Amino acid sequence: MCAHYPICPATTATDHAAARVLVHQDDLGWSLLCNGVIVFDDTGEILPGGRAVAPLRFPAPSRRTARLATPVAA
Repeated sequence: MCAHYPICPATTATDHAAARVLVHQDDLGWSLLCNGVIVFDDTGEILPGGRAVAPLRFPAPSRRTARLATPVAA
């Protein structure tokens, strides 16, 4: 586990992605964290036991929402 202080959050903690990065592969889009979690640039994760965590996906804004967010010229 961690050889530094403060100790990284456990894989079961809600903030497990806050652990220190050990290896980063920018060209491949993933990082290995000190607690054994692999995080991907698309926010997906693989936990040490092999369980995959799906990437966070947000719904696209509707046309109505996009229209309301567009500034009105004065």
